Amino acid sequence: MSEQLSNASSAHLDAATACTLRLLDHLFGHDVSRQVGVRLWNGMLWPSDAPRPATLSLRHAGALRAAFLPGTELALAEAYLYDDIDIGGDSEVLFGLVDALAAATAGWRKKLGIIRDLSRLPVAAERRHGQRGSARLVGRRHSIERDRQAVTYHYDLSNDFYALWLDPRMVYSCAYFRASQDDLAAAQEHKLEYLCRKLRLRSGQRLLDIGCGWGGLVLYAAQHHGVDATGITLSGRQVDVARQRIEASRLAAHCRVALCDYRQVSADDTGRYDALVSVGMSEHVGAEALGDYFGRAWRLLKPGGVFLNHAIARHAGDSPTHGPTFFDSYVFPDADPTPLDMTLQAAERAGFEVRDVENLREHYVSTLRHWVRRLEAQHDRALAFVDEPTYRVWRLFMSGSAHGFATGRLAVYQTLLVKPNAVGHSGLPLTRDDWYTAA
Repeated sequence: MSEQLSNASSAHLDAATACTLRLLDHLFGHDVSRQVGVRLWNGMLWPSDAPRPATLSLRHAGALRAAFLPGTELALAEAYLYDDIDIGGDSEVLFGLVDALAAATAGWRKKLGIIRDLSRLPVAAERRHGQRGSARLVGRRHSIERDRQAVTYHYDLSNDFYALWLDPRMVYSCAYFRASQDDLAAAQEHKLEYLCRKLRLRSGQRLLDIGCGWGGLVLYAAQHHGVDATGITLSGRQVDVARQRIEASRLAAHCRVALCDYRQVSADDTGRYDALVSVGMSEHVGAEALGDYFGRAWRLLKPGGVFLNHAIARHAGDSPTHGPTFFDSYVFPDADPTPLDMTLQAAERAGFEVRDVENLREHYVSTLRHWVRRLEAQHDRALAFVDEPTYRVWRLFMSGSAHGFATGRLAVYQTLLVKPNAVGHSGLPLTRDDWYTAA
């Protein structure tokens, strides 16, 4: 039994408190309790008042029932979003609870006992849901219109909100840390330079950025590598910021951003581009559409052109989830990260030759931890642009993603593809030395 319960007579505990303490012992146990403490609605602490990296606050007597009785990831997430529970301290630590919960509930006898205790807790009052709510997309999955809805749901939230915790260039993808002490702005600039080096951009070349975000890469490539850069995105708010920055940089003659789906790029652009790049976009294409995605990229490239595809992937041994999830409901609806082998097969079937694959998952761990710390530090200011449940969506998904990359359950791959010319010449050097030597 927990220290709190063992040190107090159960006769002096109300039924909900006694039941909650018993559930905490069963669900979390000793190993978890060294990392996570729990504060009950009445101020009682489990398993003791010793400081721990993270604290889970139960906001009312029915909090555990609301979080765990439905038995879904979505219910557990919504218990945090809508304040049945709150998280203090290191939110990433709490994702270690998942394995502990799986072990604690293994076997039908344990499950029945836990369900019985959860059912004894009071039913919470009706929640006050947030302004944003869960995604409600309509239309055929991965159609242009539905993909536009998905992008708008995530990205057209508030440019000011994103600016609070992203780097000054507003690069919303994995940074590249040359040293662990790099700050976020430096690491994002390293990433932009690394992308340009992998593409081996040269002055006068044409670059297309598919899913360009707020335009950080097209601006950087035009400024530092002299290319003519075009970016496309489905977010109108991203386009607004990107165009303002391009105008302020006086680079409108050399780079531009358009509100456009990759399937709507003009046929007149066939064979126009020397290089293509896509950073954090292809995981939203859908497994069934990867062939079309790479086929269109192939047609846009000149012979000898290169395509760098940077995307999150799930492990090949993991099965796709079924039913509503937190990520699909509140973060990136319809996102479909595919295993690396599926991506490579689709690229090769389209005609590409795979020249390099690099997993940057440790860099994403560092990136996400920077984002979470910066977001948490800006909590009060963030509430000027979004409501509390929306703030919690981003805190939860970025902390969970950091845990996923840290444990190897998620990966992020940069894949360099080439479109050889008619006689098979790639135009690439024999080594990668130029990626790493000083310019």
